[in-house]
Amino acid sequence: MTERASRSDPSPPAAEVPPSPALEGCVDAVADLPASPAYDGDDPRLQQSALIVAHKSARRLMLFGHGRARACFEMGLGFAPRGHKHREGDGRTPEGWYRTSDKPWSDFPGAIAIHYPNHADATRAASRGDLSPAEHEQVVTSLEDDRVPPQQTGLGGEILIHGGGSTADWTLGCMALDDEALARLRRLLPEDKRVSLLVLP
Repeated sequence: MTERASRSDPSPPAAEVPPSPALEGCVDAVADLPASPAYDGDDPRLQQSALIVAHKSARRLMLFGHGRARACFEMGLGFAPRGHKHREGDGRTPEGWYRTSDKPWSDFPGAIAIHYPNHADATRAASRGDLSPAEHEQVVTSLEDDRVPPQQTGLGGEILIHGGGSTADWTLGCMALDDEALARLRRLLPEDKRVSLLVLP
């Protein structure tokens, strides 16, 4: 259920930041992540120099480098967090493999865009008739170019990692961190914020 890796492994950030204090639900290495149909333990993306993993049920967003934990943050989700996102307005946070990139023009300062939908989302939606053939092609082309796919389809969009607070599930499907945590995550990522993101149930 993994989508094809796009682009090469991002370069590590120039400045290293000390690890976060341990939080319950955080793990020390990708090998310690819970088993899930969302990923294959042999996927090379798990060993990239910068990988974000969002574990929805634990409400934790973790950053790994070459398989080892670098930071872990508390996270809030969409207002209906259980299950994978299927359509606009369902309040769910997507699950599976995605890419990220910077979104400085968001209403949330410092937001990071999640490239939702991914290939698997688009293929399922097209088979249900929820995406037209033209929309499906636009999504696939965008993902192959490592760009944010169309955001105005029936699948919904504008899914972000942003600030505003992590203590409740209050978003429309985004991942919400405390503002200080978002600033720290940004410092640990490549300048363009383009990394792989794995979202676990």
